[in-house]
Amino acid sequence: MTFHLSRWALVLPLALAGLAGCGPAEPAASPASPASPGEATTLTVFAAASLTGVFTELGTAFEAAHPGTTVRFNFGSSSTLAQQIVQGAPADVFAAASPATMKIVTDASLAAGPVTFARNTLQIAVPAGNPARVDDLADLADPKVKVALCAEQVPCGAAAAEALRAAGVRVTPVTLEQDVKATLTKVELGEVDAALVYRTDVLASGGEVSGIDFPEAAKAVNDYPIAPLSQAPAPGAARGFVDLVLSQRGRDALTGAGFQAP
Repeated sequence: MTFHLSRWALVLPLALAGLAGCGPAEPAASPASPASPGEATTLTVFAAASLTGVFTELGTAFEAAHPGTTVRFNFGSSSTLAQQIVQGAPADVFAAASPATMKIVTDASLAAGPVTFARNTLQIAVPAGNPARVDDLADLADPKVKVALCAEQVPCGAAAAEALRAAGVRVTPVTLEQDVKATLTKVELGEVDAALVYRTDVLASGGEVSGIDFPEAAKAVNDYPIAPLSQAPAPGAARGFVDLVLSQRGRDALTGAGFQAP
């Protein structure tokens, strides 16, 4: 026993001295990682107004699959949303109704590699019963027919202008709205006799309006791109939501809402 005590009497001070020379231990650095399951995260998605219904559905599914994550949407005109992002509005994902409006964001180096996830086409929306007896685009040129259009700087307005040019029809609208939902509302309220809106919005109206197909719609198809933003506050969640939109579940939800596959 005396031998063992003597040995530790010599070794222990040396060990303690070595530790003292090293100073306090620093915690090991760990690589950045996505938020842990259950950790509170807010995902902010800027999306075209025409995506309101289907993205709300996908947002609910995303929250269910990622406990602790809240998905917040800013729906509106794609051109307005793009400007908000460029001006510094905090957002994680941008889903636009046209490549031109996505380009505003990519040109500012705020997103890269957008992917087209859906397509949409126009219909003539008329109130139930079609009181003005609108049958085709040419009927919209009648000054007695009150027409609502999206403003041309927003994707639904640019598509409408392209379709009307293809048909050789000149229309004088009684109102120009800033997004497709506001344009459709004019028809739902009976304030106009017709409007050019996306077929998905006619479908989402639940029968409050009727949609009329016209051949020139094929010349004004809108591609919808989506991308996570380079300065996303929640980059992991942003990538996850984009993956959901591009997945089979996302495609099924989009086609169910009337969108076409890209």
